[in-house]
Amino acid sequence: MTETKNNNGLKVLTALLGVVLLATIIYTVSLYQDKKKTEVVLSKEKELVVEDLNSLKSEYDKAILESNATNEELVSARDNIAKYIDSVKTMKADISSLSRYRRQVGVLKAEREQLLKQVDSLTRSNTAIAMQRDSTYVELEKQTVFNDSLVVQNTNLAQVVEKGSALNLSKFNVDAVKERNSGKLVSTQRARATDKFKICFTVADNVIAQAGDREFFLEVLDPQGNVLGGGNSMTNDNGASITYSKQTGFYYENKSLDVCDYINKPSGDFKDGNYMVNVYDDQLKLLGTSKFMLK
Repeated sequence: MTETKNNNGLKVLTALLGVVLLATIIYTVSLYQDKKKTEVVLSKEKELVVEDLNSLKSEYDKAILESNATNEELVSARDNIAKYIDSVKTMKADISSLSRYRRQVGVLKAEREQLLKQVDSLTRSNTAIAMQRDSTYVELEKQTVFNDSLVVQNTNLAQVVEKGSALNLSKFNVDAVKERNSGKLVSTQRARATDKFKICFTVADNVIAQAGDREFFLEVLDPQGNVLGGGNSMTNDNGASITYSKQTGFYYENKSLDVCDYINKPSGDFKDGNYMVNVYDDQLKLLGTSKFMLK
C-alpha cells in the first residue's frame, strides 16, 4: 500500500514538473517572440529616424543651393545632421537611444524652420538690394548718357560760339598805286610805275566777338609764287604755319571797321605778271583772297 502511495506521488510530481516545463517553454517562446517583435519595431523606428534626418539634410542641401551666397549656419546644420545619420545607422537600437534621437529630430526641425526663415528674409533683402542696385545703375547710365549729351552740346555750342565770334571781312580790295611828288597816291596797272600795294579790307561787325587789339597777316605772292617781304612766319595752335609779308594790327570794338595797309615794292621794280594777296586772322584762318595783274 505504501508502494502504491509512492507511485501516485511520483505521478503527481511528474505531472507538476511537466506543467512547469510546459509553462516555461511557453513563456520562453513568448519572450522570444516579444523580443523579435521589439527588434522589428526598433528597426522600423530606427529607419524612420534615419528617414527624417535624411529629409532634413535634403532640405538643407536645397536651401544651400538656392542661396545666392554660401550660408555658414546652413552648412554647419547640414553637416551636423549628416553626423547624426551616421550615428543612428551604426548604433545598437534600443528604446532609450531612439527616444533620445526622436527628441533630437524634433529639435533639429525647429532649428531648420528658424534658419530657413532667416535665409528667406536675407534672400528677400538681397533681392531688394539687387533691384535697388540695378535701378541705381540704370539711373547712373541715364545720367551718364545725359551728361555725355550735355558735353556734346556744350562742345558743339563752344564750336558755334567760336565760329560765330570769329572775325570776317565784308570787303576786300587791293590796288597798285604810284606816289606822286605831292604825296598823293594814284592807281596804276603798270609794274614799273607801281610804288606800293594798297591793301584795304572791312572787318564786319560781330557782337559776340572779343573786343580789343587784333592782328591780321598779309601774304603777297609775286608772279613766281614768292612771298614779298617774306622772312616772317606764324604758327597757330594746331601747328599750321604761313610765311607772311606784313602783320597789321587794329583795335576792334564789335563794329564794322575799315583797315588799310601798304606793301612797299622790293629792291627794284615790281615785275610784270599776276599777283595774289591773302589775308589771315590770328588763327591763320584765310579771310580773303584777291588777284590782279601788272603789265
